[in-house]
Amino acid sequence: MKLSTKGRYGLRALIDLALYGEKEAVSIQSISARQMISDSYLEQLVRKLKKAGLVTSVRGAQGGYRLAKPAQEISVGDVLRALEGSIEAVSCGDENNANCLGQDLCVARYVWEKVNKSIQETVDSIMISQLVEESRRIQEKTGSDM
Repeated sequence: MKLSTKGRYGLRALIDLALYGEKEAVSIQSISARQMISDSYLEQLVRKLKKAGLVTSVRGAQGGYRLAKPAQEISVGDVLRALEGSIEAVSCGDENNANCLGQDLCVARYVWEKVNKSIQETVDSIMISQLVEESRRIQEKTGSDM
């Protein structure tokens, strides 16, 4: 499975939002500058994250975006599904795959089901709060502001 820039950049943006949005809303421009993602692309990603209920917008002079719920309640899987849709490595492992002619007899399907389940469990077990803490450790170690 290969994630598109939507998933990779969107995850970076959400981590940035969690890091810098604890006290006040964070602007697209500030995320863009720190993460080196264009404003227009970031706006598209944030729209999808907002539609999925992961971020909220704040209007006004001090406006911007904030997490819609605590970082410990948002998984990497939530973010990737909001931006990428399905995050299965292979649709062959899907029981509803009508394109598979030998579905009932295919032993390889067992492999794809296990791979897909493993991916789902992994991304659902990593919370944004864990990535925020890891980011803070890296910042402390390197002295940089990501």
